[in-house]
Order: sequence, then structure tokens, then C-alpha cells
Amino acid sequence: MIGELFVNKNSHYLFVMKQLHSLFPITMHTTWQPSAGTVLSEHLLSWLLDPSSLTARLSKCCQQFRVEVIGQEIQPCSAQEATTDITIGEDVLVREVLLFCDDIPQVFARSLLPLKSLTGEEQQLAHLGNQSLGQVLFSKKELRRKCIEISSFPESSPVAALAKQLGLTVQGQLWGRRSTFMLHNKALMVAEIFLPNAFAYQQSHSKKTQEKFHESR
Repeated sequence: MIGELFVNKNSHYLFVMKQLHSLFPITMHTTWQPSAGTVLSEHLLSWLLDPSSLTARLSKCCQQFRVEVIGQEIQPCSAQEATTDITIGEDVLVREVLLFCDDIPQVFARSLLPLKSLTGEEQQLAHLGNQSLGQVLFSKKELRRKCIEISSFPESSPVAALAKQLGLTVQGQLWGRRSTFMLHNKALMVAEIFLPNAFAYQQSHSKKTQEKFHESR
């Protein structure tokens, strides 16, 4: 794994991976909004608004789940991604990954980890490598998820360009969601975009698999 060590403002070491993909970082020029009033299929909404772990749900839908890191680096938080908990200009560790099911890319995820949040136990979140961030977060009893916001991404968007580079056919807009998580009163933001042909768009995807997932929750 190629990377560099940095020291944050609290004198903690951060492992920051160098760019691993030509499109990194993949910007998200979009407007996030609550789901109320959005007309989408019940199936897609069940994925967008599911408050549980996306990693766990995807893992139930395939034989092999894996995470591939696109890139990770420290950047100032942009105005478009700022929230009430993560302010414009503050230093955040940006982590971008792909989530695969049986070697098929399902989700592009972009996380903002404020450096001020990467202290104490949370310092481990800067050293995940190909481990799922969601798997780690949802193992913490103290985790609290704030409101889920959703948005669409046109064929001209950077995330659609990523999908095309992965060999996926983009026909129409892609949908995604984002949430702010609070862990020990420290904010983390995670955005997840469903790539073309993801289970989220497949109304008829293995009913038996879906039932198995819900039974195990």
C-alpha cells in the first residue's frame, strides 16, 4: 500500500493514501435534500433510506463482498459538502472507495472525516485500507445516524464518468444518499452513490435473497 504519514493539529499520525485512480477526487456537485416529495420506486427508496449498514445488506446479496480504495487525502471541506457539523474550509480526510459484490461494482462511496474527529479511538478510521468504514462504524454501540438526504447524478456527472471508466453503461441518472454520523460526539459524513445495474435499481433482484437479509436483521 502506497501512502504518506501526516501529523494533524492534535499531533496524531494519519496514514494518507496517494491517488490510486485517475479521477480521484471525484467531486459531487449536487444538491442534497430530504426524501419527502421525491417520486421513486419503493424498491429504490428501500435502499436509499435504509438506516442500517449498507455493507451488511450488500454482503447478504452476494458470495463475495469487497472494498477497493480509489484514493484518500486531506482536503478543505467545500461549501457544497459542508453541513451543520462539518464547516466550510475545515480540514477533512477524504476517503473514496468502490463497493463490489462478486466483482461487480455496486456503490461509489465518498467519506469526509474531519481531522478534529480523528482522535482517540476514532484515529483508527484513518487507517482502514480496504476494510469497510461502514462495518467499523456499525460495530459501535455509540453510533448515531442523522437524517438521510438523497440526490440524483446526471450522465454528465463525475461519478457517471467513473462508472463508464469501470465499463458500466450509464443510461439515465444515478441516485445516492448521504448522512452525517456522530460517534462519541464526533462528526463523520458518508455519501453513497448506487452505480448502474446496482441491486438498488433491480426491482426483481432475488426476492429470496432480500427475504434472507430482512430475516437476519
